[in-house]
Amino acid sequence: MIYEFKLAAGREDFYDITPQVREAIAKSGIADGIAVIYCPHTTAGITINENADPDVVRDMLLGLDRAFPDRPEFRHAEGNSSAHLKASAVGSSATIIITNGKPLLGTWQGIYFCEFDPPRSRRFYVKVL
Repeated sequence: MIYEFKLAAGREDFYDITPQVREAIAKSGIADGIAVIYCPHTTAGITINENADPDVVRDMLLGLDRAFPDRPEFRHAEGNSSAHLKASAVGSSATIIITNGKPLLGTWQGIYFCEFDPPRSRRFYVKVL
């Protein structure tokens, strides 16, 4: 089963989509399997990381900005090459294990939609198998 979710991304940020993933798993009725979370956008991504301390997201955004700064020599006409680089580094999907009808995540883990080129209306998909 595949589930589509929409997201209004007003700023560059990591948006916690763990509740939507849990919802898709619950609706699927699958107790043991896998879920793939996929982002069909070239300037956004999906990652799993700590969701207990908001400073982790802040630090990750800072690190990505330092690793992939906007550069005057970039030639892409839209002017969002750094967003494309960040999205490629983060990746467009994550796969998680489902056990007992729930995502198998670590104590501090959350699933994030990573927006690098705001503001945008976005979508992401959860495929449950």
